[in-house]
Amino acid sequence: MSADNKPAAQGEPAIGSAMDRVDGRLKVTGGALFSAEHPTPQVAHAVLVQSTIAKGRIAGIDSAAAGAMRGVLLVMTHLNAPRLPKPKPPGPDEQPLNPKLNLLQDDQVLYNGQPVAVVVADTLEHAQDAARRLRVHYAPAQGKEAAVLNFQLAKQTPRKPKEQPERPSDTSRGNLAGGVARSATRIDAVYTTPFENHNPMEPHATIAAWDGGRLTLHDATQNVSGVRKTAAKTFGIDPSQVRVVCPFVGGGFGCKGSTWSHVMLAAMAARQLGRPVKLALERTQMFAPVGARPMTEQHLLLGSAAGGKLSAVRHDTVSSTSFQDDFTEPCTAATRMLYETASLQTTQRLATLNLGVPTYMRAPGESSGSFALESAMDELAYALQLDPVELRLQNYAAQDPEKQLPWSSKQLRECYRSGAERFGWQRRDPQPRSMQAGGQLVGWGMATATYPANRRPAKASATLMADGTAVVRSGTHDLGTGTYTVMTQIAADALGLAPRQVRFELGDTDLPEAPVSGGSQSVASVGPAVYAAAQAVREQLVALAVADARSPLHQAPAADVQVRDGWLALPDGRRDSVTAVMARHGGQPLSATNGAAPGDEKRQFSMHSFGAVFAEVLVDPELGTIRVPRIVGAYDVGRLMNRKTGQSQLMGGIVWGMGMALHEKTEMDARFGRAVNANLADYHVPVNADVGLIDVVVLDGADTRFNPLGARGIGEIGIVGVAAALANAVYHATGKRVRDLPIRLHQLLG
Repeated sequence: MSADNKPAAQGEPAIGSAMDRVDGRLKVTGGALFSAEHPTPQVAHAVLVQSTIAKGRIAGIDSAAAGAMRGVLLVMTHLNAPRLPKPKPPGPDEQPLNPKLNLLQDDQVLYNGQPVAVVVADTLEHAQDAARRLRVHYAPAQGKEAAVLNFQLAKQTPRKPKEQPERPSDTSRGNLAGGVARSATRIDAVYTTPFENHNPMEPHATIAAWDGGRLTLHDATQNVSGVRKTAAKTFGIDPSQVRVVCPFVGGGFGCKGSTWSHVMLAAMAARQLGRPVKLALERTQMFAPVGARPMTEQHLLLGSAAGGKLSAVRHDTVSSTSFQDDFTEPCTAATRMLYETASLQTTQRLATLNLGVPTYMRAPGESSGSFALESAMDELAYALQLDPVELRLQNYAAQDPEKQLPWSSKQLRECYRSGAERFGWQRRDPQPRSMQAGGQLVGWGMATATYPANRRPAKASATLMADGTAVVRSGTHDLGTGTYTVMTQIAADALGLAPRQVRFELGDTDLPEAPVSGGSQSVASVGPAVYAAAQAVREQLVALAVADARSPLHQAPAADVQVRDGWLALPDGRRDSVTAVMARHGGQPLSATNGAAPGDEKRQFSMHSFGAVFAEVLVDPELGTIRVPRIVGAYDVGRLMNRKTGQSQLMGGIVWGMGMALHEKTEMDARFGRAVNANLADYHVPVNADVGLIDVVVLDGADTRFNPLGARGIGEIGIVGVAAALANAVYHATGKRVRDLPIRLHQLLG
């Protein structure tokens, strides 16, 4: 273990140390129960049946053979599914019922893979067998009403997205035409990204059980509170009648942030049968009804003065969406704020297709948008014969050029310097195809990373027990990223206990409410709430001690009392143990519930994380194969709560970026709108053999203007910029500019 990755010594703060995961033993021994593994007596097994057309209606369903098979308990279709209550109009602060849901209420089909039936049996095998025997007859839409599946045709009649106050679809500043006219050098190019699917190791799964009018859902989700609210609206019951439990998530990456149809379908089947129902999606079923990253086409125009100063930027994006519900991939978000330019214009448009509703996928907008922007910046650097790092420094934004606000904190210059130094960037020969090693073409490329610092209101509770241990709770989630561990560290420091004396509980709507674990906001939102609740308990403890005539701390100023490793102590050496204080007061627990929420800091500052990514590729000049021996990432993410889990998470993001650049693409059958590589054999992702050295450095710093802990989220910034850095490295190696992801052999040959 290196000096940078060692746990905190006794008496040292837990926050920031490289503490091992508190849930690690459960994970490696199989003790961590995921949603489909929760033991449920008398559980029945459900299998989802999906449509095989992209648009039309169900003309008929022959369920007799399937329903008569051994063990079959229910074949639920639009013909016999319970009629759901019409949702009440949402209040001023409420969201409408989730429009992504397909709950067998009619015969309409809007995309291939839409749920059209649920088969329930006593065993999974019986349910699977019966589902295969179900016969669904369709009347596909024809002529002008036929399914729209061609992105190139759909984008010819694009739609403007619904306006969002904080993220408008179009922006403009300065005089773009004048800026273009003044430009000495221009880059005008189109970049594309494909459909991608999340594919977490744990597929979506739900166990639904009713007890009278109360519903319990064990659901694989990044948003237990969101699932509860959707279930309450779906069934017309009060949210207090719904409990959602999810102590462990086997990966989500955004697809488990929304409530999808299978969750409510499991609950519908359970209510109809009068017994618990488990519905777990198969891997192939993860490619239609639970979201994906939409396809994008991005047109970038950069104009600069002879020295490299940007004089004009235009970024026009068209992304795919569905007929069922809109989703916008905000590709222009980073372009609007990353570089200083007086003239800028961005637009977002939608091309509507008969496919499943897209959704958030790790770093939505920033990952796909940064590929286009940072590739164009590299092209501009070559056109100007300027070092790519120097070009970015020439256009460094000292404040947010879009909002005209100062940054809450920004160390991007240091990211460039530190990353370049660790990578050895100064040894780069800028000429394409100029560097070789062992018969391979060597390419070096770089890109900037950025992601907004997000935060929402959250609550937490803390309870100190008579034995000196504490239980801290919040209804947040651990997607495998270390939430259990980080919150334990935060609570331990706030309470003045060792981390081993703290147990953190999460993943349950019976706990204090926390926001969705998405948008890199869990630590930034829940961490301050945990700290506030734990600190309130600590203050109660100190108050007991100084008011206790039997305590060595009697009548001492409360502000002078330090609590550390289970002891209350004064600077003069007097001290009292936590357990002794608690025992003298009857051993009654001390408890507090507290919350934390953003204030008006967004009106005062622009808050983002930043980074610089440097990548090396080896390209075989005859075969076109690409290897990635090393990537260096330097990041400014505020105060890092756990150096080990934090660096691991950033490394995982970089690997995801490698997949985006070189591997991932959902291949759609243009005739039927179904993914033809809906498995992990044909949908390529990086494996160990694809990954070389990943060197991550996180700069010291605390962004206390953002939140009291000074911590920003790190779940998504790791992927941002990686695809562009690799594409830029491929150009440096080969002299061939690839503007369409993923980069494949045929694009480099010939």
